[in-house]
Amino acid sequence: MRNIKLTLEYDGTGFCGWQFQPDQRSVQGEVENALQQLTQSSIRTTAAGRTDAGVHALGQVINFHTSSTLAPDVFIRGGNALLPPDVRVLEADEVDAAFSARYSAVGRSYRYVISTRPRAVGRHYSWHLPLQLDGAAMQQAVANLRGEIDFESFCQAGSGLDHFRCTVFQAAWRQKDLDLIFEISANRFVHNMVRILVGTCIEIGRGALPVHAIGDILAARDRCAAGRTAPAQGLFLVQVEYA
Repeated sequence: MRNIKLTLEYDGTGFCGWQFQPDQRSVQGEVENALQQLTQSSIRTTAAGRTDAGVHALGQVINFHTSSTLAPDVFIRGGNALLPPDVRVLEADEVDAAFSARYSAVGRSYRYVISTRPRAVGRHYSWHLPLQLDGAAMQQAVANLRGEIDFESFCQAGSGLDHFRCTVFQAAWRQKDLDLIFEISANRFVHNMVRILVGTCIEIGRGALPVHAIGDILAARDRCAAGRTAPAQGLFLVQVEYA
């Protein structure tokens, strides 16, 4: 059996998320349906990250095993011919049999976009907040998010994880025109971690919480201590890294 790795881009607006759900439109369902038509065999995919409903991907990575002899570039051309326009195959490679898009990943990068003005075009790709936000305070709040950290306070309650430790490589806010952009890279992420971090930073940016609040919230190890969960449409899975 061959092991094929694909890099995907998708607009999460019209999906229930990556993972297959009965009677709902999922990215996994659309991708597996296209691959099954292409290979004329049953296909099960593994994704680097199970993005939630409304979350977008610029560089989602998946893999699947197949006995098909199709060349990798056929999975790009054929896949895109069979997929709906809100999902695209960007790259295809044959990889080692042991490779797993999820378990072989050593890093993942996410981006969250906040727009300070209402948008007609692009409204599905940012969170519109008509607030005066202190971007410098928001950046100061995340400046010390480095290394291995317990993110239980920034995980959706009831996730049932064995542990909440993530090793953060980089976390920063930056301004681009009228947008505030949060970018974070880590070895793993717990459920809704980025969106809860963003929601908490908004409270800091509008002055409702002090700059040092994130440290206190982490120490509490209690979801109730953190801010709201930011809406899904501003979040992008940007890249997945492998050794």
